[in-house]
Amino acid sequence: MAGELLSPKLSQGYNRPSVPEIARFFGIIIRMYAEAGGPHHSPHFHAYYQQEVAVFSVDPIGLIAGSLSQRQQRLVEAWAELHQQELMANWEHLQEGRAPRRIDPLS
Repeated sequence: MAGELLSPKLSQGYNRPSVPEIARFFGIIIRMYAEAGGPHHSPHFHAYYQQEVAVFSVDPIGLIAGSLSQRQQRLVEAWAELHQQELMANWEHLQEGRAPRRIDPLS
């Protein structure tokens, strides 16, 4: 599953407007999107920091693919713990074909 979650086009093209950005903090970009035509994975989101890409599960919060530096990983996990319900709601919106909502950044 990890290989499917981190496809080369996603790891190289994370600034594409077609991939919704739901939060941005401390240089980290959080995105969540529907995988049209693909298998429905467990709820997850993508975190990007400089050239690093990681995928985190929503329940439980945890790294499932890729990597970030230790500091950025801890920031992402702390943010996700604070916003777990909103992340799950966004996942459900995407599965229903609706756009995800912005989530407050870590400050």
